Amino acid sequence: MTAKAPITQDMLTIPRKAPEGLPNLVGMTRDQMRAALIAAGTPEKQAKMRVGQLWQWVYHWGVRDFAVMTNLSKDYRAMLARNFVIALPEVVTRQVSDDGTRKYLVRIAGGHEVEVVYIPETDRGTLCISSQVGCTLTCSFCHTGTQKLVRNLTAGEIIGQVMLARDDLDAWPAPGTGTGDAGPRLLSNIVLMGMGEPLYNFENVRDAMQIAMDGEGIALGRRRITLSTSGVVPEIARTAQEIGCLLAVSFHATTDEVRDTLVPINKRWNIETLLEALKAYPKATNSERITFEYVMLDGVNDTDADAHRLVKLLDGIPAKVNLIPFNEWPGAPYKRSSNNRIRAFATILMQAGYASPIRTPRGEDIMAACGQLKSTTERSRKSRAQIAAEAGL
Repeated sequence: MTAKAPITQDMLTIPRKAPEGLPNLVGMTRDQMRAALIAAGTPEKQAKMRVGQLWQWVYHWGVRDFAVMTNLSKDYRAMLARNFVIALPEVVTRQVSDDGTRKYLVRIAGGHEVEVVYIPETDRGTLCISSQVGCTLTCSFCHTGTQKLVRNLTAGEIIGQVMLARDDLDAWPAPGTGTGDAGPRLLSNIVLMGMGEPLYNFENVRDAMQIAMDGEGIALGRRRITLSTSGVVPEIARTAQEIGCLLAVSFHATTDEVRDTLVPINKRWNIETLLEALKAYPKATNSERITFEYVMLDGVNDTDADAHRLVKLLDGIPAKVNLIPFNEWPGAPYKRSSNNRIRAFATILMQAGYASPIRTPRGEDIMAACGQLKSTTERSRKSRAQIAAEAGL
């Protein structure tokens, strides 16, 4: 058995916590920042220019100290320091898996904690970020779902996860380096697949992702961002219109009876209703395909009949299916499907013309794999028996 990677304390010296009472520039939209600067004394005629200057310092070069912003006058920098902060969530611990996956335990306002995962690849790196503390959905196969919802994250706390990962990866461009592809791309993709249901925190997720996509800052294209939802149907059209990122759906079953158990939100918006909403999404965003996430559970949703039903359900939707071997956690009520069963399921999908990659589990030795995220303090409060009881065992 692989030894668990040691937990190491974050050693970054960049200040994290915002002094009480001062507004944080991180997470403000351009319009919000402009209004805040005017309220602090910036002349209206200068406000747009000042927003542009601050935006580059904060989101392109990753600067946290107003004193470093040398294209602003000393007096203006002093005014900014009196009225604002540039602060990120606090990294409590950082773990590194044997496969290079990094998991950060992050503390936000109020002392609450979320987890963030960075998955390196040969030519890119994907950051899995959280949108809520805990989750409302109680999906029965998901460890995160056993932690009750505490609150939504703010836009600053969401985009702050991207920024603290770039800190850790030393991935900010040097001053003078251009935006877009001219900058470092160790962190090339964002997936909203961490803790929480992003579409139950729509406005904050939207604002954070618009910041991430802004061409004068972090500058990730919309196709570099994937939002995963369990099926909050009313917000799917808004996602197309107001974010425009790629969409993934936690699907996991081919009948309402099974999906009602695995993904209880299905009782509110069933498979038929969800698929009707999804059919309009690729057209609205000009995306090529919607990703259907399908966790493989032994004897639950992994039969040949399930695969054939899935093919029929996807008819008319540009789609690919990510087959996810179940990542087990203490007290989990399910087992992972066998490799042979997963391959047989994938073969049926591929023969029908659907790409169906089998996801390689990453970061399992540090509980960083899909469905395993849960704040360490919350996890430590509960015994195996309590976790099993909450899962319905």
